[in-house]
Amino acid sequence: MARARSLSEFQRAFSDEASCVAFLFKRRWPDGFICPGCSERRAAVLKSRPRLYECLDCGRQTSITAGTAMHRSKLPLTAWFWAAHLMATHSNGMSARQLEDQLGVTYKTAWLLTQKLRRSMVDPDREPLEGVVEVDQAEIPFREGDAFFEPGNAGKILVIGAVEVIDRDVNQARPRRKHAKYLDTRSGRIRLAMIANNSAKSIEAFVKANVKRGTTLITDGHASYPGLAGYRHDPRIVGKMAGHIVLPWIHRAFSLMKRWSLGTYHGLRRKHVDTYLNEFVFRYNRRFHRHVSFEALLGLAAHYEPASYWDIVKRDNPRKRAETLRRAPRRSKTATGMRQDRAPPAQGVRRDQPIKPA
Repeated sequence: MARARSLSEFQRAFSDEASCVAFLFKRRWPDGFICPGCSERRAAVLKSRPRLYECLDCGRQTSITAGTAMHRSKLPLTAWFWAAHLMATHSNGMSARQLEDQLGVTYKTAWLLTQKLRRSMVDPDREPLEGVVEVDQAEIPFREGDAFFEPGNAGKILVIGAVEVIDRDVNQARPRRKHAKYLDTRSGRIRLAMIANNSAKSIEAFVKANVKRGTTLITDGHASYPGLAGYRHDPRIVGKMAGHIVLPWIHRAFSLMKRWSLGTYHGLRRKHVDTYLNEFVFRYNRRFHRHVSFEALLGLAAHYEPASYWDIVKRDNPRKRAETLRRAPRRSKTATGMRQDRAPPAQGVRRDQPIKPA
């Protein structure tokens, strides 16, 4: 297993804003700058605002963080990079309360920072699970309000999970005849999600969204699975036997998830449980590749649709109820001087070569 960056190595690699901007530039525009307005490649860096690039063709100004998970953030990039490194490489994750102490920011800032990074942990182009997959459901306690959390008296969230079963000999899934034992195996990638109930509709929606057709499903014999068309069903009736003996790998994932939620977060909240499950899945699937977890998280964040605080808490922004009427058009400071918004670039502007990463 490759080694992740140590704290001293990370601090040397991203010691200032310039090094963070250069890294983010390569992740966002690996083939060079592309204007989101006109798709041209020529731009100039504004000296007054180092994160800002101005297109030399249409005059549009684009921030290195615009349209990403860091959209309109007032925090320095070094704080974002430190938070991403701690959340991606720490084996137990990082709660907002811990991040508040580590970065020296307020709790609200740390909470919003972690929520935005969690929403960037899902790759929209990820491949579905395949081969041999164990599927089962479990209940986890959730907390309400700010009262002391007691798992025994808490409500329950129903979570469904799926995990690939990998043969150690060939390091890939190898389907066997029905009811055969899968010995000398290990767990592969996993998927977790909250479901409303144990109905066939909820279970089928999760399986179809996360498991490739033709896959062998090892289940506990729930009545919803035989109705799944396009899958090879291999039921294991649990009966009086312990579930972790019949379906060892998915129950091991459930056990780790429950211990993580109680130990790091002292219980999950129903409103944001899916984002926390995505964080657990992100870290679990990269447990053998810790050295690329940070790069993967920043790469996804650079291409992720921005979400504001009001989008995350799912409430209307009170400041956007009435439109602001401007008596005069806005003016922006550009590399060639002040210019009215949406006005064409000034004549005689020097056309430089395509910009290179900072």
